[in-house]
Amino acid sequence: MGKDVIIACDFPTREICLDFLDNFKDRKPYVKIGMELFYATGPDIVREIKARGHSVFLDLKLHDIPNTVKSAMAVLRDLGADMVNLHAAGTISMMREALTGLTRPDGTRPLLVAVTQLTSTSEEIMQQELLIPHSVESVVLKYAENAKEAGLDGVVCSPLESKVLHSALGSDFLTITPGIRFDDGEKGDQARITTPAKAKELGSDYIVVGRPITRASDPVTVYERCVNDFVE
Repeated sequence: MGKDVIIACDFPTREICLDFLDNFKDRKPYVKIGMELFYATGPDIVREIKARGHSVFLDLKLHDIPNTVKSAMAVLRDLGADMVNLHAAGTISMMREALTGLTRPDGTRPLLVAVTQLTSTSEEIMQQELLIPHSVESVVLKYAENAKEAGLDGVVCSPLESKVLHSALGSDFLTITPGIRFDDGEKGDQARITTPAKAKELGSDYIVVGRPITRASDPVTVYERCVNDFVE
């Protein structure tokens, strides 16, 4: 599976999202649909963007009791998304049940990945507010180990953690990494970040890029810069 750049389409309406994707003409970038767009438009937005030829990462970060997450995944599995996620903090049992719910009767399913620690969470915040008295790296590694034990395909983590995770869990265990910024760009609300080129060096399998692309005056050029730095 090759590396790819996923554009975080965090828009408030269907129309804004589709107008944005129209900028790309014949190119069909991988798209992330998160809570904002999904809650505003409903599940049909996944089908519509898939019908346009895009791969879709459905980023809803499910986290509930195992049976509830299993039932929710059974609903999401037929929307056509290529990848979905949940929170690793929901435990191995929850992740296993999610995998069961996501698997169709014919045995096929989207990729399933687990969020470890959000890239907006610094080590200080994790320790002081979440009362997790360990380093971010050790917590992310433990959550990733749990995800692999549950049978998941990979995790969402900072690119700063990709190298450690691949060393511990194998190169086929995917790392999907938000927190991507350019050296000459705004940091925003992200705490654990790096550039597309550095993410490539660290071994990220996918990078998720939102505002640097979606708020750019020329989003196609910025997207191509990401692809050049990360993929090519």
